[in-house]
Amino acid sequence: MLKPINSEKDLGRLNAILKRSQFEEADINETVANVLKRVRDEGDSALYDFTARFDGVALQSLKVDPKTVKDAYDRLSEELLTALKNARTNIERFHRAQKDESYTLKNEGASVGQRVTPLSTVGIYIPGGTAAYPSTVLMNAIPASIAGVGKIVMVTPPGKDGRVKPAILVAADLAGVDEIYTIGGAQAVAALTYGTKSVPKVDKITGPGNMYVAVAKRMVSGYVGIDMVAGPSEITIIADETSDPAQVAADMFSQAEHDVYASSVALINDEATAEKVSLEIARQLENAPRKDTIEASLRDYGAIITTPSVEHSIELANAIAPEHLEILTKDPETVSEKILNAGAIFIGPYSPEPIGDYYAGPNHTLPTSGTARFMSALSTRDFQKQTSVIHYSKEAFMNAADDVIRLAEEEGLYAHAEAIRLRKEGS
Repeated sequence: MLKPINSEKDLGRLNAILKRSQFEEADINETVANVLKRVRDEGDSALYDFTARFDGVALQSLKVDPKTVKDAYDRLSEELLTALKNARTNIERFHRAQKDESYTLKNEGASVGQRVTPLSTVGIYIPGGTAAYPSTVLMNAIPASIAGVGKIVMVTPPGKDGRVKPAILVAADLAGVDEIYTIGGAQAVAALTYGTKSVPKVDKITGPGNMYVAVAKRMVSGYVGIDMVAGPSEITIIADETSDPAQVAADMFSQAEHDVYASSVALINDEATAEKVSLEIARQLENAPRKDTIEASLRDYGAIITTPSVEHSIELANAIAPEHLEILTKDPETVSEKILNAGAIFIGPYSPEPIGDYYAGPNHTLPTSGTARFMSALSTRDFQKQTSVIHYSKEAFMNAADDVIRLAEEEGLYAHAEAIRLRKEGS
């Protein structure tokens, strides 16, 4: 059972959670580096080999036939198809509002502006196997489509039968994915980065994955754009004496079931409520479908922390900077205004984290491991480029020339100054 601890007496537990990482293991880094090199050097043959070794599947082709995608609709229930379409509508509406537009500013013969263009080709990584998430397809492909990306390429590991789950294929079709390849792991990241005979080279890779995928993305960053290096999933819940302990426990489970590295933290300023949450965790764990994963996650990276006040809970939440932050207090709106660091904020008892994961519209690809201090959720802007455009008339140039010469010479960049001076003196 997860027992409450005191925020002022037991800092070790919270510090351990804050410092958790799955990316520093030397063997993982070495394995990923070798995979990247082999795919870069050997191309498709390395992809077939790694798929057979890691996924246990001997593929005949890496690419999913378009007919297979269309046939997937017949394997989906009408209810699930409707749910996917409704989620798509909400996600599209939200991400369309994020789209950057070009602009021009004019001032006495000078014009400066920003030209916004979509990326040409992007690759989205979708986890497979037991963690097959059609919602992640929608969250990655829809903003890319809205941005106007020329080609959206999806990679996802095959199941043991060599196939991709129908819901994944349908979600890809609904969201505008152009090509699908049954490859996963670090080898998929390598294929998208370097390109192979079968898999196109992309400009940017987005989407979550296991520790090998995350490390691979970190290693190829710079050769190709990436959204972020996503760590294990996490939730922090600010609760008080008005909170429903069963809801707090259930919402902690909603992250703990992802994997054993996931972190679930409840910050509660009432000891009696904290004890009730502890009892609820024990009760709900008895019949939890993913009991082993939840139990390990809570044991290693979970905590019920009692605090002297809601204000102190807010301070701790801002220090944690969690991926997901739920506020289940008497006045959640007021508390939310004091939150500075969080990937997404869920306000009140009817805004649980799964609403955001699947349906509300904002992206569920969020900064983790404290990076919400300086990073944001995946957005339409991640699939757009902003190019500065500068156009000076002769008159505007002459008005600026002396200032530019002085600034260049102050920095010791005399060729910069000369590029201005020769135009000025030649006019």
